[in-house]
Amino acid sequence: MCGHRRGSARFSRNVDRMRKSRVATLFVLLLVAGAVALAAIGHAWYRRPLSLPRSPYDFDVRAGASLAGIARTLHAEGVLPHPLALTALARIERADRTIKAGSYEIEQGITLPELLAKLTQGDVTQTAITIVEGTTYSQLRRALHDDPHVTHQADALSDAELLARIGASEPAPEGLFSPDTYYFAAGTSDIAVLKRAYRALQTRLSAAWARRSPDLPLTSPYEALILASLVEKETGRPEDRPLVASVFINRLSRGMKLQTDPSVIYGIGERFDGNLTKRDLEADSPYNTYVRDGLPPTPIALPSQASLDVVVDPPSTPYLYFVSRGDGTSQFSASLIEHNRAVSKYQRGGR
Repeated sequence: MCGHRRGSARFSRNVDRMRKSRVATLFVLLLVAGAVALAAIGHAWYRRPLSLPRSPYDFDVRAGASLAGIARTLHAEGVLPHPLALTALARIERADRTIKAGSYEIEQGITLPELLAKLTQGDVTQTAITIVEGTTYSQLRRALHDDPHVTHQADALSDAELLARIGASEPAPEGLFSPDTYYFAAGTSDIAVLKRAYRALQTRLSAAWARRSPDLPLTSPYEALILASLVEKETGRPEDRPLVASVFINRLSRGMKLQTDPSVIYGIGERFDGNLTKRDLEADSPYNTYVRDGLPPTPIALPSQASLDVVVDPPSTPYLYFVSRGDGTSQFSASLIEHNRAVSKYQRGGR
């Protein structure tokens, strides 16, 4: 009887081992099947074209930028479903440290692996145009017209038609394009370049307006843009830029006329011969800030980021006047008496 019980116990243990072995085998098979299924789903997902907010879609990768930062930006723009989509694939392919700086342009139909390949191979756009700070819209249009790498589609458009094509709601194109160097594929249309520069300006202007001083005598981002263009044209030396802005802000706050020559010259247009006369300063014009109150109706040039920054957060100064010293710098004054002395000294040769 004792041997029978021992045999029965051994049999039961063998049955338990077999049962556990079958369960373990089934569990492993299920894991393998799940992994295969996930791999198949992942492979299909990674090969699916990305959903771009527009096509072509352009973006910049600055020197030293991290892949995680790029992924977050592209996710925020709606290009990636999640930042991990790009970073995980890059780690799998050991490409997370080989991202190349530059300006990129992608089109509808691109997949995640193709995007990563572009970033790691440095497949940047090959042609560039530089929009110079302080230039006017008409000068920008001429530069685009003279560029042999640009397809000219805007030449026959009126200003109103062009504004509609780039999605702008402002009354005039002057000042709406952010000074910078833009890289693009040869054959890109001038409208596409202008749209890109317009979007860049809107981004920078919105960011500047969001950090404006609470007591600023400006009512909209567009007014800040107008004032920034005046500061840009009146600044001969970068160090003077904040003080120039403070003079204009102080005058606007006190209801004083801005009396800025560059605005008058802009209003004269191509008729200006280089000599600003007393008659010019007395002639009524929307851009004559000697006879009209407040800001001119539009910007007068393409302002720099530095000019945008100082008009939304100018330093507190007592200055209401400034005059050129003739060497690129300006003399600032808090009273008309001081200003008249400075004018006599620097512009009339007096002592």
